[in-house]
Amino acid sequence: MADKDSFLHLARPLGHATVGAQTSTAPLNVTIQPQAVFSILDHSIRRPTDQDRVIGTLLGTRSEDGTEIEIRNCYAVPHTETAEQVEVDMDYQKQMLALHLRANPREVLVGWYATSTELNTFSALIQNFYSQQGDGTWPHPAVHLTVSTVPGQEIESRTYISAPIGVTAERAADSCLFIPVPHEIKYGEAEKSGLELISSAKDREDRSQSIITDLDALERAIHHVLDLLDRVSTYVNNVLDEDAAPSSALGQFLMNALSLAPKVDAADIERDFNAHIQDVLVVSYLANTIRTQIELSNRLATAALTLGTGDAVNGDGQRDGDNRQKGGDRRGKGRQQRGQEA
Repeated sequence: MADKDSFLHLARPLGHATVGAQTSTAPLNVTIQPQAVFSILDHSIRRPTDQDRVIGTLLGTRSEDGTEIEIRNCYAVPHTETAEQVEVDMDYQKQMLALHLRANPREVLVGWYATSTELNTFSALIQNFYSQQGDGTWPHPAVHLTVSTVPGQEIESRTYISAPIGVTAERAADSCLFIPVPHEIKYGEAEKSGLELISSAKDREDRSQSIITDLDALERAIHHVLDLLDRVSTYVNNVLDEDAAPSSALGQFLMNALSLAPKVDAADIERDFNAHIQDVLVVSYLANTIRTQIELSNRLATAALTLGTGDAVNGDGQRDGDNRQKGGDRRGKGRQQRGQEA
């Protein structure tokens, strides 16, 4: 297709559903979480040298109408593939699926992945396996995620669903029409920080990166905001000087962003920021104090248990074993005196 971001969605006409056929091939919007992509890349790195691609199962959530899918998790499925045949360990797939659904009851089977962009007869066979009734995604279409893992190249991902095509009954198991669907790799602020930290290690020889402190993270965030403000200021000046083409959409976005800024003085912001820092320091001091007190109490309790019977120290600084011995001596002397008087 001319545009890689445009998709052609095909759907078979509504009619009498055949056994094992899907009831709908409506377009989907697929959202992929970064941890699923990391698991796929890790699986690809650990594959045998004689294996071109690896496959696995995709787990996630699906909307009630089946048009919105979020891929949250995945796991590898052993398989062997040659030029003549492909073998998938179905028993392993069923057992792992049952264990994952027991650990994450909110997730469901949504499809499968492969670390190759090639779609062949074996891909259709595996797609029909994941789309079947019973252990498959039926009546919803299975999502097929392809991730390119060529070293030195950008990671390219694509998502497909499938539809049956008019072939003979003998070829129905290994034949289907793959239909591209739009997808998005979505991550939050916490995941973004982790991804930036991991990507910062690509320029180091040892491929390692130390975790930065909170103050360093705050400093980097402030520098990043200042750089963005400089870019915006440069763009606005270029537009005013007619050196850059104006954009109505960008101007509206900037106006909406500036309208959200609070109308307060710089002195008030500095005072509130300093007060917030003091509150954070007080909370940190109290937390450290409580942690130290708990650790001290645990050590005292451990020491008392270690000393055991007869060696624990009482409140007067004397050992309980010595006190019991003295009490026994006094009782022995009392009985001896009573015997003499008798």
